[in-house]
Amino acid sequence: MRIATWNVNSLRARLDKVLWWLERAKPDVLMMQETKLADADAPSAAFRDAGYELAHHGEGRWNGVAIASRCGIADVVTNFGEPLRPSKTPGVADDEPLAEARMMAATCGDVRVVCVYAPNGRVVDSPFYHAKLAWYERLARWFRDAGDPTQPLALGGDFNVAPTDADVWDPQACHGGTHVSEPERAAFRKLCDWGLSDAYRLHNQEPGRYTWWDYRAGNFHKNFGMRIDHLLVTAPLAKRTRWAEIDREARKGKPVPSDHAPLVIDVDSPGSQFDAGWVDAAARIARRR
Repeated sequence: MRIATWNVNSLRARLDKVLWWLERAKPDVLMMQETKLADADAPSAAFRDAGYELAHHGEGRWNGVAIASRCGIADVVTNFGEPLRPSKTPGVADDEPLAEARMMAATCGDVRVVCVYAPNGRVVDSPFYHAKLAWYERLARWFRDAGDPTQPLALGGDFNVAPTDADVWDPQACHGGTHVSEPERAAFRKLCDWGLSDAYRLHNQEPGRYTWWDYRAGNFHKNFGMRIDHLLVTAPLAKRTRWAEIDREARKGKPVPSDHAPLVIDVDSPGSQFDAGWVDAAARIARRR
């Protein structure tokens, strides 16, 4: 089984790119974030034509998560099993994460997958930042109450956290101090302490491998990025994971791609081969040093 996660930054705008990537990488399960669609607008027919069942949890112009699977989708849970709270500030994003479509779980084959889109946080100590930490606490509580670390489970998505300084081009310069602050990293570690491992780091220790690059200032070509998209797996699934990669090639091309790249793991056996395009990035890193 190949499991992937990708913040697509608008499924409507990137649908052709996503369908191209399904054919390129042939994942069995793809978790998507920031779909920016209401459920009624989710492109189920396009995924069905590509051989995938689609489950979508969205609210419209912001947020939104989805799971596409060609090995079945069962036992779907959204928003920790609770209705979305009515929004008190519908014109503002990121300040009320429990009123926002940010979490979906489903069983695909023999694996429970949990797709998340964590709040951004914007600026350390802002209301958005504290809302982000509260959402992470809710996620951790859901795992304590409803999860089982002895079963095969993959938690994937855009976490908006770089777990260590090795996961960001410059921890002093990035993103207003968010994504690298100690409280955010502690929230990430709490999930790992529950019984999850970083599947990418089980197989790759290279520096300079990121999943997100700002559109501005040529940051992608300079490889000024952050590794903020993750696949965390329970021990039974970690033992079965054979390979992990970030597909940098998917961040290229026209029309304008998402500012994130897909992250992939193979479980039990290798999936379809593709060139993730990291040779040039490695050379640029070496030249800068």
